[in-house]
Order: sequence, then structure tokens, then C-alpha cells
Amino acid sequence: MANGISRNTVLQVAYPVIALVLVVALWAFLVSAFQIPRYVMPSPMQVLAHIQSDWQALLNGFGITFFEFLLGFIVGAGSGFVFAVMMDASSSVRGVLYPVLIASQAIPVVAISAALTIWLGFGLAPKLVIVALVVFFPVVVNVLDGLASVDRDVLNLVRSMGASKMNTFRHVKLPATYSPLFSALKLSATFSVTGAVIAEWTASTSGGLGAYLLQANSRLNTAGTFSAIAFLAVLGVVSFLLVVLAEYLLTPWKSSSKARAWSRTYWRDPSPLPKARAIPGKV
Repeated sequence: MANGISRNTVLQVAYPVIALVLVVALWAFLVSAFQIPRYVMPSPMQVLAHIQSDWQALLNGFGITFFEFLLGFIVGAGSGFVFAVMMDASSSVRGVLYPVLIASQAIPVVAISAALTIWLGFGLAPKLVIVALVVFFPVVVNVLDGLASVDRDVLNLVRSMGASKMNTFRHVKLPATYSPLFSALKLSATFSVTGAVIAEWTASTSGGLGAYLLQANSRLNTAGTFSAIAFLAVLGVVSFLLVVLAEYLLTPWKSSSKARAWSRTYWRDPSPLPKARAIPGKV
């Protein structure tokens, strides 16, 4: 197509837009056809009117929630990756930590949110912990599976060529974690938004979409409730797209057979593997 835009790219943009239009059209039709009262379910136009009238408050809440989500997401993903590497490196560490991690997932986040507020106060800390907990376990499990899936013959080969542990991890083990890692991050990107809202319900003193949603519910302001939900949906989509962008940048081999210029520099090894030494008496 013209201007270098492929048909697949156009379809990838068009399909979500078509789906959104269909959902909004069905919503408007149901409200109009069944004469649903506004306090039960507002129409799309009423929600849009509320967004326009309270735009600044919603935008501020979006910024606060996004900041909490982003920090918690980074903390959860980073700590989960480190724990997975530690558990892969030591069977003793894995044997001790893995059962604890599994047992911790049986505890709902809602159940510990109040306790976290008591321990950490009404500030940013409990919100970060709650969001990080949502991300932590999926990252640990998926990265651990990726590290365990590395072919042992490949590991033995690079070790026989004199590769250090760091080079082995960087060139063999680390790339094996990317696909499962980004799968976990894509799932966690949307779940973490829910975690941020729960955190704001229990430990919010600075606003956010969760606090806005709670206030709108208490006043039976359904238009405000749906407006906050719409902004939360946008936040979920934005977070998901950021993970997709990170995957595109860090795994160039998935989208193109030819590496991009920056990725060639990024993946260049400053200390390449030594050449295999010839064995005396062998040709």
C-alpha cells in the first residue's frame, strides 16, 4: 500500500476500532430500546457529557493511577525476574521459595490490602506493594519455566567452548526467558490496573481513578462510574501496548529477519566466546 503502510497494519488498527464502535452502538441501542433509567445505566452520550464536564478531575486521577501502576509494575516484574534467576541457579533456594510463593497466591489481594495499609500507612508504599504482588507471581513462574526449557546440549556446548557463567546466561538463558516473560507481562498489565484500583480503595489519600470510582458509586452517579471505568479501560490498553512495544524493541528477531541497527549494537558481545581449541593428535 501507499506510504509503506501494509494491509495487515491497517487491519490491526481497524479491527479494534470496529469492535469499539459495535460495543458502543449496542450499548446505546439497549439503553434506548428498553428505556433504561440513567441511574441504572447511562447512555454513551451521557457518559461522554460527564467526561467533558469533569475532564480535569478524571485526567488527574488517570495520571495518579498510572504512576502507581507503572512503579508497582516495574517493582513486581523486576523482583519476580530476580527471584526466578535465583531459584534457577540454586535448587535449594527453589525448594524453599517455590512452595511459599504458591501458598501466597491462595491469599486474595483484597484480604491483605487492609493489613498493608496498617503496616505501611496511607501513602504510596501499600499501593506499590499490591500492584507488585499482582505482577510478581506470573513473572516468577514464566521466567522459571523459560530458564528450565533451555536445551542442556546447548549449555554443555557453550561451556565446553570456555564460556563464562555470565556469557552463558546472557547469550543462551536470557533469550529463552523473553517469550514467557512477555506473555506474563501482557497478562499482568491488565490485572495490575485492578490491583491499583483495589489499593486506592483501601489506602488512597491522593485521589486516583479508584478513589473517583468509589466516590461516584457512593453518590449513585452512574455516569461518573462509567466515566472512571472508561478511563481505567484506556489505562489497561495503554499498559498492554507499552509491554508490546517493549517486546518489539527487545526481541527484534520476532518481527523481522533483519536486525535493526540499535539491536545489533545492543546484542554485540564485548567479550566473545573463545575459539574452540584443537585437540592434540586430532585433525
